[in-house]
Amino acid sequence: MKDIKAFCADKYNTSAYSDMGNDIYKGPKGYVISLSFQQEPEAGEGCTGADISQYPLEDILEKFLVHVSDFYPELNTVTSTVCVLEFCSPDIQHLVALRGLIGKHVFNKTIIENEQRYVQLMIE
Repeated sequence: MKDIKAFCADKYNTSAYSDMGNDIYKGPKGYVISLSFQQEPEAGEGCTGADISQYPLEDILEKFLVHVSDFYPELNTVTSTVCVLEFCSPDIQHLVALRGLIGKHVFNKTIIENEQRYVQLMIE
């Protein structure tokens, strides 16, 4: 994942959402932030918005204790190269931490240590 940016969905400009600052909103399901990003097919990620890869997304969800609350199917299509997801948590601090991914490069790297192979989430 690269070129990670905050995304302001139109729905955030309705009475259902309160602006908490720094691209974070309080909504009906909890605190939310939407992020756009590009996948890296050369790193095993999907090629389009309709094919968002499970990894490194799954590792991001686990690390920041958030879940995806909107997949924006109208934006994530077979012709889109930019993906957009809404992340949600009952704890605003989890989203503050997740917001730290803006402008970063996020990927999974296979590490071999003591003859054991494991995957590590990398944030650069």
